[in-house]
Amino acid sequence: MPVVVVESPAKARTIEKYLGQGYRVLASFGHVRDLPEKDGSVNPDDGFAMKWAVQAKAQPRIKAIADALKKDNELILATDPDREGEAISWHVRELLSRRKGLRIDGDAKRVVFNAITRQAIQEAMRQPRTIDMELVDAYLARRALDYLVGYTLSPVLWRKLPGARSAGRVQSVCVRLIVEREAEIEAFKPKEYWTVIALLETPRSEGFQAQLTILDGRKLQKHDLATKEKADRAVEAIKAASFVVSGLDSKPTRRNPPPPFVTATLQQDASVKLKFNPRRTMRVAQALYEAGLITYMRTDGSDMAPEAVNATREEIARRFGSDYLPKSRRFYRKKAKNAQEAHECIRPTDMSLDGGRVKLGESDQRALYELIWKRALASQMESARFLQTTCDLLSRDERTGLRARGRVIQFDGFLKLFGDSRRPDQAKAKGRLDETAELPQLKPGELATLVEVSPHQHFTQPPPRYTEASLVKRMVELGIGRPSTYSSIVATIQDRGYVASEKGSLVPKGTGWMLTAFLKTYFETYVGYEFTAGLEEDLDDVSGGRKKRIEVLEKFWEGFAASVADTQGLRIGDVLDKLSDILVPQVIPDSNSLENFRSCPDCGKGKLILRTGRGSGAFFGCSTYPECQFRLFLDDRKSGGSAELPAIRRIGTDPESSLDVTARTGRYGPYLQLGENEGTKEKPKRVSIPKGIDPETVTLEAALTMLALPREIGTHPDDGQSIEAGIGRYGPYLKHGRKYASVPDPKEILSIGMNRAVELLAQNPGGRNRRTTRSEARQLGEHPAEGGAVRLMNGRYGPYVNWKKVNASIPKGADPASVSLEQAVELIEAKRGAGK
Repeated sequence: MPVVVVESPAKARTIEKYLGQGYRVLASFGHVRDLPEKDGSVNPDDGFAMKWAVQAKAQPRIKAIADALKKDNELILATDPDREGEAISWHVRELLSRRKGLRIDGDAKRVVFNAITRQAIQEAMRQPRTIDMELVDAYLARRALDYLVGYTLSPVLWRKLPGARSAGRVQSVCVRLIVEREAEIEAFKPKEYWTVIALLETPRSEGFQAQLTILDGRKLQKHDLATKEKADRAVEAIKAASFVVSGLDSKPTRRNPPPPFVTATLQQDASVKLKFNPRRTMRVAQALYEAGLITYMRTDGSDMAPEAVNATREEIARRFGSDYLPKSRRFYRKKAKNAQEAHECIRPTDMSLDGGRVKLGESDQRALYELIWKRALASQMESARFLQTTCDLLSRDERTGLRARGRVIQFDGFLKLFGDSRRPDQAKAKGRLDETAELPQLKPGELATLVEVSPHQHFTQPPPRYTEASLVKRMVELGIGRPSTYSSIVATIQDRGYVASEKGSLVPKGTGWMLTAFLKTYFETYVGYEFTAGLEEDLDDVSGGRKKRIEVLEKFWEGFAASVADTQGLRIGDVLDKLSDILVPQVIPDSNSLENFRSCPDCGKGKLILRTGRGSGAFFGCSTYPECQFRLFLDDRKSGGSAELPAIRRIGTDPESSLDVTARTGRYGPYLQLGENEGTKEKPKRVSIPKGIDPETVTLEAALTMLALPREIGTHPDDGQSIEAGIGRYGPYLKHGRKYASVPDPKEILSIGMNRAVELLAQNPGGRNRRTTRSEARQLGEHPAEGGAVRLMNGRYGPYVNWKKVNASIPKGADPASVSLEQAVELIEAKRGAGK
């Protein structure tokens, strides 16, 4: 029997049911091979040759397909009707054609269908074609572009931008969108303005609201009432006037139904109405498609097949009557940039099945199906019709004017199914007229009585942060990405730590700010919106046979490779300095008003430098560190320097300095502070409160003892070196030369004596000096990005540089005595990148 190959087992079961026992339907479980994750899988010097590797999990599936073909060598490829589906079919055919002893009857047959229904599948089987190599070429071009960007640009980031991970071609542009929106929000300065709303009554005691529009004989603009004083004066003017209806204007308006869903609008609507993120939406939609309930869910075409339109119109007439059915069908054309419209819209395969009748076990599937069904049905319904009325009222001296608006629904049309979703938001807005409310009967020349009047304060609002759904909408508008990539792109930028989701909004992390600044500085062309959209057009031209794959790749690679080469000589310190110039104005309000640009707002002497820490993320630190410990974190804008932190309680007063002792909560937990920040540039003394000590129970005596740490206990009886007790990042410790030992009981650090200290040090004989085969040649300085000493070391196997736990060998032939700090950091970052 012929062998049919699809992607998933669920799809296989549904299709096998429709085809009957004369076919064997097997699943490939998605892609069966991919580019190996190593450099060289795409070779620009060899015509962009691509080396593919069969995925381990795909081996048994390919074998199962090959075994089935030994009994009947007719192969039918029925994967999804898009580039990815065409690519999966091509990969399967390529692998099978290379298997020894396996012959396929003629060329493999390719069948496509937009819906998994009996009629659609049987029709597709009657019209097979060959694999569309133009679609495959477009897939290969996209895959090569993404690979070349990822595996060429990512090592640059590892070496030149500490803390950054990999960078994708489209993902980087999406991060830029989110960062630039956040920069707009940071720079936004709210502007105060007021509105004045009056409640009036007609002579028939019917109430309605009107807003002040004319004051002192002049028409008001939106922000003219800028202060409470002006608003109060306007209130008094209204109270002193009597108002007459001076004009009535009623005109019919209509509201047309929205088009049926495409991938992007489905993700947006599901986000707003069902609170689904794009990944969840596409996962549920995939299940509905494979169950044969909806058409293919990755599409940017919004039109509907003629037979589906007829079925939809019949259902409208049956459910709501002929009044809700337009005289002719509605046509929709996608307006988004680069729309391919290769498939029809997302719709139910059977319009008679609403959410209540369809057989679904999962609530998510039922909710999403209902959303798709309503949207498809409404798209062919009659428009809603309204009578919109505007009423103007003037004082008798014509120096003060009010305006009321309202509307009456004359025919609900598609709102019969949807409801008027606009009304609640407008009605609840404080200090705003509800323009959807119905006005009472009003007549020109009649008097309206003032009942009450109230001013309402407002502030202009910054642009909203992107949500996952609104980001997808913006990507569609710019022509970035394709339906099959939207949800994975949004997920990837969060997984890589460039962006975080906070209360449904996408907020850039410190590494996201740095990535965008770096790419806009050194790879501006390749994170440009127009350039990225232009590449999408080129890929569409490849799929349409208007351009050749190699032509598109060569054009891109020539400029991109040159830009990568230009970064080879960059020093990390120079990169961070450049990024500091860009980011300081964005993340520190009014930084340009500082006497010296980038000067430390804490000490005023040092310069702000961008740094990264593995635990704390990206931050601005003072160049005079450790004298000034100011830190401003990009992730949460919390200062780790002298910025005031909330006090837990006041413990008492230090008798020697007369300064207050307080217990506070900081970024890294509770701590003690002696004195305040105000009135002095000297940093107050601080010490962490170790775990195991309740901040609420710390006495003044204990607090002063901890603030006095580190303290000298005495000299070690064996070698005469000093023993110190202190509290560090990892808790209480003892220090003896270069040897450290932890103190198990935090309370013990307050009173530990010599005998106990020697005992604990003896229990940890290795300490930090256990490696006796190395010695320090010289200190090279502080790591410019993340702090910490960089040292030149003499090791058992030769000289190397050390920073924290990273050791990097000095290349053979190099003179260790001439190694500079910059060269050492380059070696360290290369070592870290290789480790990743």
